[in-house]
Amino acid sequence: MRVLVRDRQTGEIAKDATSGEALMTIGVVYLEDGESSLIKVTVPESGVSEGLTLGAPVSLPGLVARPWESVFNGQQRHGIAYRAAAVTPAAFPAANGAAA
Repeated sequence: MRVLVRDRQTGEIAKDATSGEALMTIGVVYLEDGESSLIKVTVPESGVSEGLTLGAPVSLPGLVARPWESVFNGQQRHGIAYRAAAVTPAAFPAANGAAA
């Protein structure tokens, strides 16, 4: 997890437009049908819960995905930006047919 930098030249920290709170980015691995993808999720600093551990499942309340597009040095770039209200520890889902 790291602080999100708004301007690399000045070192200005990115802040939430409404609250003015510093924004953090956290890498989250998404698993589906045996495939994995790493996504970076932006979360306000107060939304980062204690007790997060590497490789453990997390919950991302308020997760929103927004497409973006820009031109940088004459090249068009695009992607999806992920933002959540918080990142909290979660439990692994019970496997189908597992004993209770």
